[in-house]
Amino acid sequence: MPERQLRILLVEDHPFQLLAMQCLLKSFGFNQLTPAENAEQAIKLMRATEAPFDVMLCDQCLPDLTGLELVEIASHAGFVKSAVLLSGLPALELEYLKTLAIQRNLRLLGYLTKPLNKEAWIELISQSGLGQD
Repeated sequence: MPERQLRILLVEDHPFQLLAMQCLLKSFGFNQLTPAENAEQAIKLMRATEAPFDVMLCDQCLPDLTGLELVEIASHAGFVKSAVLLSGLPALELEYLKTLAIQRNLRLLGYLTKPLNKEAWIELISQSGLGQD
């Protein structure tokens, strides 16, 4: 698969799942990955970079903030161009979070359920215009 030139910030508090997401995304052709184990670390990484990340792929259930709270901080500060929540929560709860994001004018593209599915990921970022060379 050709390499896709998106700068992706991965935020996941479980080390194994963070590593698994990195491996999956690399196998999908996404190689510009920056991992973070919690919201605090993600905010530090976002502040330290010169340009906004193209997309933040973020777990909803983090120990220090919810994923949606992190998306709100990142959106308002201009740290990310877009975000995707990744969670094992029921679809009804994820739809509610998506509605909240729309109401708050956040840069949330949508949500995906765990484990990360290649087709769903590619479809979501393609619909947004991301990942197109």
